[in-house]
Amino acid sequence: MTDYDVFLFKQGRHYRLYNCLGCKMVEDGAHFAIWAPNAQEVSVLCNLNGWTYGTNQLSPRWDGSGIWEGFVPGLGLGDIYKYGIKTQTGEWIQKSDPMASKYEEPPKSASVVWPLDYRWEDEAWMSSRGEVLPLDGPWSIYEVHLGSWVRRDGGFLSYREIGPLLADYVLEAGFTAVELMPVMEHPFYGSWGYQVLGYFAPTSRYGTPQDFMAMVDHLHSKGIAVILDWVPSHFPSDGHGLANFDGTCLYEHQDSRKGYHPQWTSAIFNYGRHEVRSFLISSALLWLDKYHIDGIRVDGVASMLYLDYGRSHGQWIPNRYGGRENLEAVALLREFNSEVNRSYPDVVTFAEESTEWPRVTGPVHLGGLGFSMKWDMGWMHDSLSYMSRDSIHRSWHHGEITFGMWYAFSERFILPLSHDEVVYGKRSLLMKMAGDHWRKRANLRLLLAMMYLRPGKKLLFMGGEFGQENEWNHEKELDWYLMDRPEHRGIFKLVSDLNRLYREESALHRDFDPQCFQWIDCSDVAQSVFVMMRPLGDRPIVAVINGTPEPRYDYRIGVPQGGKWRELCNTDGDCYGGSGMGNMGEIEAQEIGCHGRHWSLSLTLPPLSVLALAPERLFNEEV
Repeated sequence: MTDYDVFLFKQGRHYRLYNCLGCKMVEDGAHFAIWAPNAQEVSVLCNLNGWTYGTNQLSPRWDGSGIWEGFVPGLGLGDIYKYGIKTQTGEWIQKSDPMASKYEEPPKSASVVWPLDYRWEDEAWMSSRGEVLPLDGPWSIYEVHLGSWVRRDGGFLSYREIGPLLADYVLEAGFTAVELMPVMEHPFYGSWGYQVLGYFAPTSRYGTPQDFMAMVDHLHSKGIAVILDWVPSHFPSDGHGLANFDGTCLYEHQDSRKGYHPQWTSAIFNYGRHEVRSFLISSALLWLDKYHIDGIRVDGVASMLYLDYGRSHGQWIPNRYGGRENLEAVALLREFNSEVNRSYPDVVTFAEESTEWPRVTGPVHLGGLGFSMKWDMGWMHDSLSYMSRDSIHRSWHHGEITFGMWYAFSERFILPLSHDEVVYGKRSLLMKMAGDHWRKRANLRLLLAMMYLRPGKKLLFMGGEFGQENEWNHEKELDWYLMDRPEHRGIFKLVSDLNRLYREESALHRDFDPQCFQWIDCSDVAQSVFVMMRPLGDRPIVAVINGTPEPRYDYRIGVPQGGKWRELCNTDGDCYGGSGMGNMGEIEAQEIGCHGRHWSLSLTLPPLSVLALAPERLFNEEV
């Protein structure tokens, strides 16, 4: 570690700590460097020295940086180690390496000497990903938990085994990206990866770092972008981890009103400490640099932004202006996004943020947080609330569908149907839907089509694409046997067709321009019908939503031009498990004024359905 490295580290501006801290294999042994400014002594405990304190001691740097360094001869690939740290009270504690590139498979907790060498074969993807999948492109994301997507004999598959299976399935379903729930090493599997301790290592549950790289490499070879969940909002207090690392609150705030998360019973990073900022941003950039990740979704942004998040009166400390905004966390997020944009301009960042914080996706230089996109949690809540209601009550809740369009262009939004909504007794997407089994499936098809046809990028948690019936359980694989049933295979086919439509029709993925959406009619409260249009792109797309099980005959809507209109999608089609009602695939526009337009269509609206229509004239020109 050079003097300039130390200078940047102490300034909070070192964004590549993984190149100089931690364990590095060298000739005849391994070199170690660890930040522990309040330690009296630091030793490397390993399988070669019998885990004995004092045998392989590290020395503090002369510059007062708090960094301890040293060389351990004979230590090589696959050897395991921890740091023995003597605290100011004279107590010896054992800690895993915060910068380790590999750990033992939990519940073991030692770090592993391991390099990150790999021969990548994704040069074509890496050189063109910003053009293949630009910010305003067809982002259709499949959210995956690797440990429970597919299993073999009840056990985990390796990264290398998952890669080809996941790639083929994602291509068949038509998604353009996968989002992996946190793969960073975590001691408790039941946290789904959201209780991270190894911020620089993929979990060993599914293989080595190179195995993970091979999975990413294979997904890239199939044209699939890879997004990772990243959790800088908190960390667990396991004894071998970051908490009280050198016997003091090094990574976390000492005052529990800032350093303890009451809802998650975990520690909160001290975002105001320069070295902690370097640690966190280096973690994020490692995944872009060494693992070729295409996007980072930051978890728990709302909990980072507010000092009173999840706290009662008197349980939090106001900022220096007396407010509840966490100014240090805001600075970290801006710094993170600025550095990602500077170093990797073709990488996207996503915020899981559920409040009214302004300009989450606004540029940093204009006061924004700098994210590429933000999850629209309000849309998810309102839509699921509407779809859970019996159709007889929906006319009283018409606004749950229309309200989201009032703020739809205040940020660059993703419409998520995520894992958060299918756990803890909330039931699966299918079982949230109102009605008997037939209506539940029809309602789910309606919800999915409605998501794809309104502005906003798309995210769907695994299982939702085929109508998983059971609530997600991380201890077992998805209920793949349902894919053998026509009614569930039909839901999967609908998602595949919607993804194809979303990719091919430019009007559907031009999501961030306020002119990309128009209500043709959102006032038919009595019949729970919504008519909208996506006017930009190669041709306009009109969508008609019937939120009741009552078919509507001779239902007239205004359209922007005459001629024949094609049904691009009918969620009530036989092939999707519907009743097969519709308009025989096409309908002629009539020169009858309606909804302020010169032309109109007289449609049959199937029960609990969505119709997507486009003018045939432009369709024939494209063909």
